[in-house]
Amino acid sequence: MPLHLMTHPELLAVARLDAGEVPTWDWSAGPFASLSHTPHETSVVGLADAIPAGVLSEGPFRAVEVAGPLAFDAVGVMAEILGPLVPAGISVLALSTYDTDWVLVPAGKVDRACEVWRKAGLIITPTILSGRGGA
Repeated sequence: MPLHLMTHPELLAVARLDAGEVPTWDWSAGPFASLSHTPHETSVVGLADAIPAGVLSEGPFRAVEVAGPLAFDAVGVMAEILGPLVPAGISVLALSTYDTDWVLVPAGKVDRACEVWRKAGLIITPTILSGRGGA
């Protein structure tokens, strides 16, 4: 069965904070949000328009969700998603949740990525705008 990807229309960004720093803005709204930390940094993924001016960030990105839930022992999901993008020169940020995998695609390259994925046999469907308040 071909992999099914769902594109989300909201614009996201990835912000970098100092190690141990906690975001002071509402970072958890939107179709996908994530807070990760290491001994070296804190990374926040959320709606691009919610990140305050002056905070180091990259974006905008659009989220692409793998229809799930996926089994924890599923093998090759990311390879199937990322493999076709390599020759197309499209770089993404890959993230996972308990239920599924997500990729953040530069907003200006989403249409091209979807075209590449379709040619590779993946199913692509858009999702409706989820709104700022939730997924």
